[in-house]
Amino acid sequence: MVLKIRLARFGKRNAPFYNIVVAQARTARNSKPLEVLGTYDPIPKPPPTGEGKAIKDIKLDTSRAKYWLGVGAQPSDPAWRLLSMVGLLEPKYHGQRVEEGER
Repeated sequence: MVLKIRLARFGKRNAPFYNIVVAQARTARNSKPLEVLGTYDPIPKPPPTGEGKAIKDIKLDTSRAKYWLGVGAQPSDPAWRLLSMVGLLEPKYHGQRVEEGER
């Protein structure tokens, strides 16, 4: 059984909201997952103090995410990006720099 950590979309049109879920790799995007690890709201909200950058809300049960990563669940690319923001994984894509000798 191949497991994936991926995003399941909820919400309305033009107002997406995602659950971060663990599901079997061959199931549909919004089918019933094995476990819901957290939520992700990609629409920026103003900060509570009213100053600074807008905040995209990520809520994640890190202990369960570590468990599923430990037993071999493979995160999708968007889920990888969110897990790296939280600090559970290394960022997948580093900005590639051009060395002086390679030009």
